[in-house]
Amino acid sequence: MKKSTCFMAIMMVLISINTSGQSARKYYKAGVEFRENMKYDDAITQFTSAIGLEPTNPDYYYARGQAYESLLKYDEAKVDYEKVIVFSPKNVDAMIRLGVVYNKKGNYEEALRFLNHASTLDKRNSGVYSPKVITFIGLEKYDQALKASDTALIIKDTPMDYYYRGVVYKKLNNDVLAKKEFEKAISKDKRLPDPRLALADLIITSDPQEAMNQCNEVIRNDARSTEAYLMRSKVYRHNLDYPNAIDDLSKNILINPSNPDFYLLRGTYYQEFSQHTNAIADFSKYISLKADDPEAYFSRAKSYEEIMNFDKAVDDYNKITVLSEFDMKARKMMKDAQARLYEINRENVAPEVTLISPAPVNNIIEIRGDKTSILITGKIKDKSKIKSFLINNESATIAQKNDEYEFLSNVNVEGIDKLSVVAIDDYDNQKTLNYSITRSEINPPLISLVAPYTSEDGQVFLDSPTPNIAIQGKISDESQIKSITIGDVTASYRRDEFNPVFSAILNISNIEKFTVVAEDIYGNKKESEFVLNREGASIATNNPMGKTWVVFVENSSYETFASLDGPIKDVSTMQRALANYQINNIIHKKDMTKAEMEKFFNIELRDLVKKNQVKSLLIWYAGHGKFINDVGYWIPVDAKRDDEFTYFNINALKAGLQGYGDVVVHTLVISDACESGPGFYTAMRSAYDEPKCDNSIVAGARSAQVFSSAGYEIAVDNSKFTSTFANTLMNNKNACIPIETVVKSVTAAVNTETGQKPKFGLIQGLEDMNGTFFFITK
Repeated sequence: MKKSTCFMAIMMVLISINTSGQSARKYYKAGVEFRENMKYDDAITQFTSAIGLEPTNPDYYYARGQAYESLLKYDEAKVDYEKVIVFSPKNVDAMIRLGVVYNKKGNYEEALRFLNHASTLDKRNSGVYSPKVITFIGLEKYDQALKASDTALIIKDTPMDYYYRGVVYKKLNNDVLAKKEFEKAISKDKRLPDPRLALADLIITSDPQEAMNQCNEVIRNDARSTEAYLMRSKVYRHNLDYPNAIDDLSKNILINPSNPDFYLLRGTYYQEFSQHTNAIADFSKYISLKADDPEAYFSRAKSYEEIMNFDKAVDDYNKITVLSEFDMKARKMMKDAQARLYEINRENVAPEVTLISPAPVNNIIEIRGDKTSILITGKIKDKSKIKSFLINNESATIAQKNDEYEFLSNVNVEGIDKLSVVAIDDYDNQKTLNYSITRSEINPPLISLVAPYTSEDGQVFLDSPTPNIAIQGKISDESQIKSITIGDVTASYRRDEFNPVFSAILNISNIEKFTVVAEDIYGNKKESEFVLNREGASIATNNPMGKTWVVFVENSSYETFASLDGPIKDVSTMQRALANYQINNIIHKKDMTKAEMEKFFNIELRDLVKKNQVKSLLIWYAGHGKFINDVGYWIPVDAKRDDEFTYFNINALKAGLQGYGDVVVHTLVISDACESGPGFYTAMRSAYDEPKCDNSIVAGARSAQVFSSAGYEIAVDNSKFTSTFANTLMNNKNACIPIETVVKSVTAAVNTETGQKPKFGLIQGLEDMNGTFFFITK
């Protein structure tokens, strides 16, 4: 009985899932039918129902995104296309549509990112390159736009690709080639409107009749083409045929009455045709749809002037003072109107003057001690116009904003300790303010970033692709800090502290650099620009070891020791072995003297590692070595026989490596010359404990390891140590190989005549947190 009940339950679940899938497909098919019939709202409803039943089906999101796009709802379309990529990460069509949507939103950088990804996945997809052309045009990268159109034509010869080429040539002011490309597009598809209208716009002055013919052909194919009527109206206007030009714009308004631009242009035609009442009506309609455009107010004021309605003209000119600067015509009309009102508005109240910056306290103004001039800002309120405004007996500029005036003036304060402000209105009512000047300290704050790691030249190194980063820093200043901003974010800090620590979370999704601005209470300001270095974050995405460098030191041409051929071959062998691994840079140093080795490891390599934020560092020495009194030495090429002082003590290498510790996470030293010695390493590693590639804890933990050959004396020309090391790397079939695996292979293969084996252990004095060095394959 229990088995029967369980079987029935399973069958009911399977039937429910199957029914749900069938219902979802039913909604999907209905949505497709609505979309094909251009009933996009109904289509969206059906696709939404399908998604509710099958929320992981990318086809449903893609279809709904297309419907949103047809309704010009680009934000909603973007969200749906992004959902497609969540459930189908390699969906090229969704990436292309995202590129198209971002193009329409004017976000060309983001469009290019998706289109590049799409072309990487499917280089022969003809749908990628036409949107790319539009993207490059938007970015004003016209040479790349032409290259993209070349590719588009090679893959699939379409008329729109010729049209886009024409647009590019027009942007490059090459009208001859632009005309040829538009004509090619027309010959490919005579019903395509875009190239015909573009050609009409190109030749409107040189061949207006042909421009008219092109517009007429588009209208013959599509009697509701607002673009065609708009272009034909421009041709009529060029021919001074204003009735027909106005008629074409009226047709556009009937087709799309919510487009404000049609009213503005028709109003302009009416105005040029001296029909000012009609012009005013159109400008007013435009303003009702788009209230912040000063051009419409200016145009309407001009028509008001023509019909002698000066009060209305003055109102519009006054509106322009809020939205934009006056031109001479506007000032003249304002002057005439205000002159008639002058006597009516006479009054005897003095202006009200307020200083905003610097803000006085008890009639005292405090300024920086080194200031020879200060910027004075403030406001004046008065019922009348301000006739004169003086600061320390010098005329200062004022600007009227609504019912008050604003002033901003750079005032010379060198050698003076007083400031006077005098405002006089049109009726000679006067207000005088007097202030004393005191001076403060003058040094700007010093800004330093603590996290993320920041180089001395202002590069902020990121080691993860997160869109938000936590920024921490410190301010040094003699005074308290008034404000700290990071980009457009106000930083958090203790305002009552001197030299405060600050922090903020900054969104870095669409920025390459940011500026930290600190200002103290006396106006001393410091702006420091920091550049984001995302190289480490990009590398870390595919390589848990981060940016990885290899340094080869190849000493072979000795002055007093026997010259060697082995190091040359060994380094070449290792370079071939490492070719299949993720190594970001290889430094190959040859025949180094002792002085060169000391300078390189203590200064040059340290600076390179810090500047480039290297996370994993492998140092390989091939050449003569010595092991004396439990100390390992590398032999520089200028070393003298039996003169231990001329050898390079590899304990000095350890001292140099300690200077890299704030940047390098994984350090591995390979010495194919001699034993390292107990002063350099601690033999605590087991080569038989081999970490796995998926052990993120080991890959992320710090490591400092050394692996030295068995030899105690001068090197030989045929290093079994190196050949086994290289073969182990080249024969590896896994995604990665830890150094422990290599050590195990080399130790098994290498055994000196005295029974000594290679040594593997920790580098003393360097932080090691049980991590290890992985070689990550490409």
